[in-house]
Amino acid sequence: MIRFYYHPTPNPAKVALLLEETGLQYETIPIDTSRGEQHSPSFRAINPNGKVPAIVDTDGPEGREVRVFDSTAILLYLAEKSGRFLGAPADRPELLSWLLFIASGLGPFSGQAVHFQFAAPEGLDYAVNRYRREAERHYEVLDDHLEGRDFIVGDDYTIADMSAWGWLDRASRVRKGEDNPLALYPNLKRLFETVDARPAASRARLVGKDHAFKRTNDEETRRALFPSNYPPAI
Repeated sequence: MIRFYYHPTPNPAKVALLLEETGLQYETIPIDTSRGEQHSPSFRAINPNGKVPAIVDTDGPEGREVRVFDSTAILLYLAEKSGRFLGAPADRPELLSWLLFIASGLGPFSGQAVHFQFAAPEGLDYAVNRYRREAERHYEVLDDHLEGRDFIVGDDYTIADMSAWGWLDRASRVRKGEDNPLALYPNLKRLFETVDARPAASRARLVGKDHAFKRTNDEETRRALFPSNYPPAI
């Protein structure tokens, strides 16, 4: 059994998609990050970094219970556990390269673009420009790579495509104000629509829908989501 610690944001969405694609048995455990549940001692014992997603596999290697945190690590772990969505062995270097391109580039810059356009105080125009344009640059790199390709790695659908889907789903927030945010990136748009049309993607969108996550952006939320913006408690 996989215990899946979840909040409805892009990185957990990738894992939800893979779990639905593989059919691995899992239990969703909501972690309301707007209420600060990611900072509880019980969750920090699973992910010391206090972020979602994280999983606990009760039937890990040699039958031991194991934790896995960070969405890219989880994607690799679950793909290896299921033996699916890893591409051909010869494509392993490309798979790792694009997974880490998304994990260290497209994802973080997209997240910061959203933060500075929607959550940060007004007047930080340099930061807005910096993060949004870097996110768009990463879009362009991946869009160029996809020219003439159906998928990011090799000839088949892999966890690299799932990883990209999680963040491309937020393109309208990354490129705030754009009616068709992927219009300049037709290959990315095609990839996103291909993945999003899969039945597993529809099921992944339902994960956590039965839980009332906090939606109010108040002082509690800001302190929970951005604790480093505040002085440490004495």
